[in-house]
Amino acid sequence: MTRSALLVTHTGRRQSTQHAQTVARDLVAAGFEVRVLAQEVADLELPAGVTPVDDPTAAEGVEIVFALGGDGTFLRAAELARPAKAPLLGINLGKVGFLAEAELTNIDQTVRDIVAGDYTVDERLTLDVRAEYDGRLIADSWALNEVSVEKGQRAQMLELLVDVDGRPLSRYGCDGVVCATPTGSTAYAFSAGGPVVWPEVEALLLVPISAHALFSRPIVTAPTSRFVLTVDPYTSFAVLCCDGRRTWDLPPGAQVTVQRGELPVRLVRLAPRPFTDTLVAKFALPVDGWRGNRR
Repeated sequence: MTRSALLVTHTGRRQSTQHAQTVARDLVAAGFEVRVLAQEVADLELPAGVTPVDDPTAAEGVEIVFALGGDGTFLRAAELARPAKAPLLGINLGKVGFLAEAELTNIDQTVRDIVAGDYTVDERLTLDVRAEYDGRLIADSWALNEVSVEKGQRAQMLELLVDVDGRPLSRYGCDGVVCATPTGSTAYAFSAGGPVVWPEVEALLLVPISAHALFSRPIVTAPTSRFVLTVDPYTSFAVLCCDGRRTWDLPPGAQVTVQRGELPVRLVRLAPRPFTDTLVAKFALPVDGWRGNRR
């Protein structure tokens, strides 16, 4: 049976395209059918044996999806991998690359591990989101990291009523609210002052952004919780954004419902690594201190 893989690459960087060529060549040599997005083929100059494919079913039936780039490339690849239930492997060719499993320094070994089948697959919780106004559906989407509702006009404060599990929680005068997954706790929610949550934790996060309120602390709820964010009818319009990639304008009075996604994202794991080590490495945390390592 032929094994197959999909490559999603940040083609704006020459270094990324060179590494994509190497990965594709090694996979073809190992007997893989290698797919590449049709719009990326011209930039990659890939070897013979690579098949151009079109969105959105590019990942259907593949064994694995490679995302070569930073977190933006990873999130773009997740849009293809999730509906196909295909495992997703991030190789960090960007700066932080928090979502990536492998780094540029071990890219050759990473490909060898995949060819040998020496990997496991984890499932990450996602969010489903619907936005409605006056009985009309505005948006029906999902997110791996976060869903945000933010003010649409820089000079005006946004007013949002937030319900949790069918009960009103608070009305915020704010710049916006972030609803995040544990995976997204180190992304936008972190920048807004939210907590870091281990990926294995089953939970949802709600983080107000610059709220003018006495109670504006981040909230961690059960994974079964349901958030409803209502744009006040007398406030300015808002903007709904999923993973920083998909946006919709929300008129005053619009309602946004956020809850656990029906489909997770399946992530490839090459070797057991404590999340603590990932935090220390990605954020360059000072574990040694000014006295040096005393362990």
